[in-house]
Amino acid sequence: MAPTTNQNNKAKEKFREALKGCARAVSGNDELQMTFGQDGPTMTGDTVLLPDLPLKPTPRDVQVLRGMADSLSLKASCHNTSAHQKRVPYDAEARMIYDAMEEVRYEMIGSQRMAGMEENLWARQQSDLKTRYVNPIFSSDDVTLHTALSLLAREAMQGKPLNGKAAEVANHWRDDLTKKSDNLFSSLLDVIHDQDAYASEVINLLETLNIDAGTEEPGSNEGESESEALSEDSSDMLEDQDGGIPDEDNSEGEADPSDDSEGDDREDTEFSDQSIGDGEADQQTSPAQEQAALPNFSVLEVPEAFGYKIYTKRFDEVITAEDLAQSSELERLRSLLDRQLESLNRAVSRLANKLQRKLLAQQNRAWEFDLEEGVLDAARLSRVVTDPFSSLSFRQESDTEFRDTVVTLLIDNSGSMRGRPIMIAASCADIFARTLERCGVKVEILGFTTKAWKGGEARGAWEEAGKPGQPGRLNDIRHIVYKTADSPWRRVRNNLGLMMREGLLKENIDGEALTWAHKRLLARPEQRRILMVISDGAPVDDSTLSVNPGNFLEQHLRNVITEIEERSKVELIAIGIGHDVTRYYKRAVTITDAEDLAGAMIDKLTELFDENPKK
Repeated sequence: MAPTTNQNNKAKEKFREALKGCARAVSGNDELQMTFGQDGPTMTGDTVLLPDLPLKPTPRDVQVLRGMADSLSLKASCHNTSAHQKRVPYDAEARMIYDAMEEVRYEMIGSQRMAGMEENLWARQQSDLKTRYVNPIFSSDDVTLHTALSLLAREAMQGKPLNGKAAEVANHWRDDLTKKSDNLFSSLLDVIHDQDAYASEVINLLETLNIDAGTEEPGSNEGESESEALSEDSSDMLEDQDGGIPDEDNSEGEADPSDDSEGDDREDTEFSDQSIGDGEADQQTSPAQEQAALPNFSVLEVPEAFGYKIYTKRFDEVITAEDLAQSSELERLRSLLDRQLESLNRAVSRLANKLQRKLLAQQNRAWEFDLEEGVLDAARLSRVVTDPFSSLSFRQESDTEFRDTVVTLLIDNSGSMRGRPIMIAASCADIFARTLERCGVKVEILGFTTKAWKGGEARGAWEEAGKPGQPGRLNDIRHIVYKTADSPWRRVRNNLGLMMREGLLKENIDGEALTWAHKRLLARPEQRRILMVISDGAPVDDSTLSVNPGNFLEQHLRNVITEIEERSKVELIAIGIGHDVTRYYKRAVTITDAEDLAGAMIDKLTELFDENPKK
């Protein structure tokens, strides 16, 4: 006889208690709590969140869930967050490899201790790969490097060949990696119990693969030296002006005060002329000074006038989500996003309803009563009978001050957003598009990344041309249109799932993405235009920064932001995830956890709608 629903619930509850007890034992934390829902696996403080078992779980479902719990428990027991952060590389690709290899380390410790845990962890790994790689894998471009490296590291350290989906994924990178070194992972197993020594070996591994493992933002030291040199040059010029060598024209005798003032004016004019002709002085001016010196130029239209060069635009693309993936893949990715939305929907919808009430309140029309003309007021009909000569029985609807509005969400699609940040960004964009659409506010959703890591076809063309110096931006940018402002949400809802696609997220060139989104907004007919940027840090493109000054991309971004904030009718907001963006944007907020994104978006939009539109 088949088990009843009550028996199934009892068995499931018993399993949960056993899983919780095991997690407490492995983590060494008796206060560890465990909850089950649609989301997970994640761990916040002393609470583990896991996806619940299906109604009729198979033995494989049970093993995968045990593997998720084992992985998080091992992380709590064997991973030191502060020690890990000391060596985190700045480069996005290097950071993903660094994080993936640390996960390999603490899961290998558990596999060595217990054979059953090893089987659970492998089941979880295979399940994750099957979810992410549903479509056939044709080349290494379809597989991220950090995924392949972590799989090959597990194979080398466990001494067992990969099988199933893991073998299919890893084999696309195996030959390329073994060509660079036959013993990539030989030293990792010896230091697996020493996190600091293991991290050092991972950094060596990155250097073997010619991946930048630096922990500082490219060009940060150069920027300091340039500012120091600038201050020294300024002090030298002040010394020359104040006290040093007298002017030859005035050496023979004293002049009257009027002559002195004219001489001072002449010296200032000569000095300014010399500065304009000096190439070094042009490089040392601030963005505000550059724009003041070039009043007829805009960095949005002529970036070359502000020192920003682009080697070639031949390989750049602006592409829709439908052109990047087939409809069947978009449907599958949308189903992944919908599963994540189930856990976020309640909390985010509550916040979205707050924004909706605010917007609808601004659109409510008011009535003026007791007028001499207008629409007959039904509440005043008795007055018409009792006092037919009274003319104050009409009402008139007043105009609303709410202006036609369009909002653009520009989402960073760089590799460092991979995982939970991009999932939450996609979910929030989805919910906000629906909410604002109900309020009559049009929403456009855009993304920006590059077509390839390390330069792509643009770098190939540069190398064929003999590698000319200071080439400027040296990568193929990819700007993605997920939803146009005029497209109803229901028609393009599947497009947002594309952000969940493995291999889509690469590098980020923020300045050009802002320029592109701003240009699209200016072409809109709405009276009020709002641009919200969701990013997790400064612009990073290894190919560009390796052959240009370290602050090349950042300086361009600052110039673009200054131009939009000070001269454009577009209202600009930024939300930084995990990185401080307030150093770039005047109206910005930084959140440390992607879970806070919905609240931050609500707060900033509510602030904006409380204010008068930008004139």
